[in-house]
Amino acid sequence: MKNLGIKAIIIFAITIFTYTSCNEKRIDLEPLSPTEASYFFEESDYNKSILGVYAKMTDIYWFNANNPIHGFWILPGDDITTSGTVPFEIFGTLQAANGSINTFYKVAYQIINRANIVLQKLDKEDGVIKTPNLKNNIRGEALFLKGYANFLLWNYFGNSPLVTERIESSDKTTPPNSKGNELLDEAIKNFSEAATLLPVSWNATNRGRATQSSANGFLGKALVFRGSVTKNTADFTEALSALNKIKDKKLVADFGDNFNSKTENNSESLFEFQASQPDFDNVWLSDDFQAGGSGSTSAYWGFYENHWSLFGAPRYEGTKKLAKAFDSEDPRVAATINLNDFTFNKYWNTGELKTQAGVGSANNPRILRYADILLLKAEATLESGGSTSTAIGYINEVRTRARNMKTGGKFPEEYLTTENDKSKIFNWINKERFLELAGEEGTRWLDLRRWHLAGKINLGANYDFSSLRNDVKFDVTKNLLYPIPLNELDLNPNVIQNKGY
Repeated sequence: MKNLGIKAIIIFAITIFTYTSCNEKRIDLEPLSPTEASYFFEESDYNKSILGVYAKMTDIYWFNANNPIHGFWILPGDDITTSGTVPFEIFGTLQAANGSINTFYKVAYQIINRANIVLQKLDKEDGVIKTPNLKNNIRGEALFLKGYANFLLWNYFGNSPLVTERIESSDKTTPPNSKGNELLDEAIKNFSEAATLLPVSWNATNRGRATQSSANGFLGKALVFRGSVTKNTADFTEALSALNKIKDKKLVADFGDNFNSKTENNSESLFEFQASQPDFDNVWLSDDFQAGGSGSTSAYWGFYENHWSLFGAPRYEGTKKLAKAFDSEDPRVAATINLNDFTFNKYWNTGELKTQAGVGSANNPRILRYADILLLKAEATLESGGSTSTAIGYINEVRTRARNMKTGGKFPEEYLTTENDKSKIFNWINKERFLELAGEEGTRWLDLRRWHLAGKINLGANYDFSSLRNDVKFDVTKNLLYPIPLNELDLNPNVIQNKGY
């Protein structure tokens, strides 16, 4: 009976296959979900497509089913450390097979690919978008997000491939390494064009989308970075031009508001990842904002506290070097670091409600804020040969905000604007960026890296990374870049690994 049953099933399957294969009317069926051919016929389709580019950023900030990649950008500097065996803290154990490296690299190129698709579709758009300026705004967003990905790829991988258009044929799937600063040059080009297309602001429903200030802020930052490594004064001058166009932003009165979910997207913020907390935030599943998605759209901050999600691994904490750099009466201390046990407080230690899983958070990572802009203006002014008094004034704006948080506060004190020793002023900028931006978006590591390339500091010669570990092995001939992921090398024969890996 068992064999007869199987035979009957096979005969039935063949009959159905023959019937359906011979009936032409049954071949031309509508797909069960939208395809590219059926999309981009309504204005809302274009809007959804650009939100899909933003959506990929979730893969950088979420819990990632207990494989968060935050150490990738948080640990290499001298502001945050851990006693755990994380390769980004130790350097010497970094390898091309590292999962976090592969994830970050993949997500960056997915952002670029999605942005390129949006740009291609906008080029072909013919009257579907009716809302005034929306087509330009979406183009500006695609360029901005593409520029952001290129900026990160240059900083972390140096000469990984440059992808400037949508890949649609097999001969385009194995691009070679970029050369020199091509990725950074492309980012500058992207930000520059985006700044001419983006709106000054969005309505409340679209709060958090990129604006002119977002683009001008990152344009200025990218130009300062390029000026650092090329020593081209013109880059610093151009950076100032871009940064001075930011007129709608200012420092908020309370430094801590930059790390509290109740004060997100405030007047100091130029760009944030919009972490959200849906009715069911499943931190074990990814969510690409697809219809009916049940995965995570939140951010993860558990690595800063002794949270169960670490499963016994040590937390990330502020370094002794950071604690020592702060004056104990600096009002920023409480929102940054506990000077006794070095607990790092930004983002998680603000009474935030977690998602029902107890892992995710709706607190937005602040990717670029106005304090960073002011300190970049100080540096660009100094390096372009501008007024030292003006440069010091920008540093003092940041210190004044901190001092005014405390009634009758005296610290941090203002720097004398009569100082004209450029080396001393640079050291002030270095320290203020250390204090103000500690633990934020890998800012400290990216600063250290470019300043080493500029000859301003030396990350060799026993540089004080203030690590909790005694086996840190930083090699300036190798570790200024991460290895290109092994998966890329396996699939792309035209890519050459970074030196030393």
